Amino acid sequence: MKHFEYSPKGTCSIKMMFDIDENTDTVQNLEVIGGCNGNLKGIGALLKGMKVEDVISRLDGITCGIKPTSCPDQIAKALSAYEAQH
Repeated sequence: MKHFEYSPKGTCSIKMMFDIDENTDTVQNLEVIGGCNGNLKGIGALLKGMKVEDVISRLDGITCGIKPTSCPDQIAKALSAYEAQH
Protein backbone atom coordinates (compact mmCIF):
# COMPACT_ATOMS: atom_id res chain seq x y z
CA MET A 1 0.00 0.00 0.00
CA LYS A 2 1.39 3.38 -1.01
CA HIS A 3 0.37 6.56 0.86
CA PHE A 4 0.31 9.71 -1.28
CA GLU A 5 -0.50 13.29 -0.27
CA TYR A 6 -1.40 16.21 -2.49
CA SER A 7 -2.06 19.91 -1.90
CA PRO A 8 -4.91 20.95 -4.21
CA LYS A 9 -4.96 24.33 -5.91
CA GLY A 10 -7.96 26.59 -6.51
CA THR A 11 -10.41 24.74 -4.24
CA CYS A 12 -11.71 24.95 -0.68
CA SER A 13 -9.95 21.70 0.20
CA ILE A 14 -6.38 22.06 1.45
CA LYS A 15 -5.02 18.50 1.53
CA MET A 16 -5.81 15.17 -0.11
CA MET A 17 -4.46 11.88 1.24
CA PHE A 18 -4.66 8.67 -0.75
CA ASP A 19 -3.86 5.04 -0.04
CA ILE A 20 -3.19 3.24 -3.30
CA ASP A 21 -2.74 -0.49 -3.74
CA GLU A 22 0.37 -0.67 -5.94
CA ASN A 23 -0.35 -4.27 -6.98
CA THR A 24 -3.74 -3.47 -8.49
CA ASP A 25 -3.25 0.30 -9.07
CA THR A 26 -6.51 1.00 -7.23
CA VAL A 27 -7.54 3.70 -4.79
CA GLN A 28 -8.19 2.11 -1.39
CA ASN A 29 -8.80 5.24 0.66
CA LEU A 30 -9.21 8.98 0.13
CA GLU A 31 -9.34 11.58 2.88
CA VAL A 32 -9.75 15.27 2.10
CA ILE A 33 -9.14 18.11 4.54
CA GLY A 34 -11.40 21.11 3.88
CA GLY A 35 -13.99 21.35 1.14
CA CYS A 36 -17.54 19.99 1.27
CA ASN A 37 -17.11 17.26 3.86
CA GLY A 38 -20.10 15.08 3.06
CA ASN A 39 -19.64 15.26 -0.70
CA LEU A 40 -15.94 14.42 -0.45
CA LYS A 41 -16.61 11.49 1.89
CA GLY A 42 -19.12 10.25 -0.68
CA ILE A 43 -16.63 10.64 -3.51
CA GLY A 44 -14.04 8.77 -1.43
CA ALA A 45 -16.47 5.90 -0.89
CA LEU A 46 -17.26 5.73 -4.61
CA LEU A 47 -13.58 5.72 -5.58
CA LYS A 48 -12.63 2.86 -3.27
CA GLY A 49 -11.43 -0.04 -5.42
CA MET A 50 -11.37 1.99 -8.65
CA LYS A 51 -8.33 1.93 -10.91
CA VAL A 52 -6.33 5.16 -10.79
CA GLU A 53 -6.61 5.66 -14.56
CA ASP A 54 -10.42 5.30 -14.40
CA VAL A 55 -10.69 7.90 -11.63
CA ILE A 56 -8.59 10.33 -13.67
CA SER A 57 -10.67 9.86 -16.82
CA ARG A 58 -13.96 10.35 -14.95
CA LEU A 59 -13.03 13.36 -12.80
CA ASP A 60 -10.58 15.34 -14.95
CA GLY A 61 -11.94 18.71 -16.05
CA ILE A 62 -14.93 18.96 -13.70
CA THR A 63 -15.44 22.57 -12.58
CA CYS A 64 -17.11 24.11 -9.53
CA GLY A 65 -19.28 27.15 -10.23
CA ILE A 66 -17.17 29.76 -11.98
CA LYS A 67 -13.89 28.22 -10.81
CA PRO A 68 -11.78 26.55 -13.52
CA THR A 69 -11.29 23.51 -11.25
CA SER A 70 -13.05 21.57 -8.48
CA CYS A 71 -12.24 19.03 -5.78
CA PRO A 72 -12.98 16.14 -8.18
CA ASP A 73 -10.73 17.76 -10.81
CA GLN A 74 -8.00 18.17 -8.19
CA ILE A 75 -8.37 14.48 -7.26
CA ALA A 76 -7.68 13.69 -10.92
CA LYS A 77 -4.68 16.06 -10.89
CA ALA A 78 -3.39 14.43 -7.70
CA LEU A 79 -3.63 10.94 -9.18
CA SER A 80 -1.97 12.12 -12.40
CA ALA A 81 0.89 13.45 -10.26
CA TYR A 82 1.01 10.08 -8.46
CA GLU A 83 1.22 8.23 -11.80
CA ALA A 84 4.00 10.53 -12.97
CA GLN A 85 6.08 9.49 -9.96
CA HIS A 86 5.58 5.76 -10.59
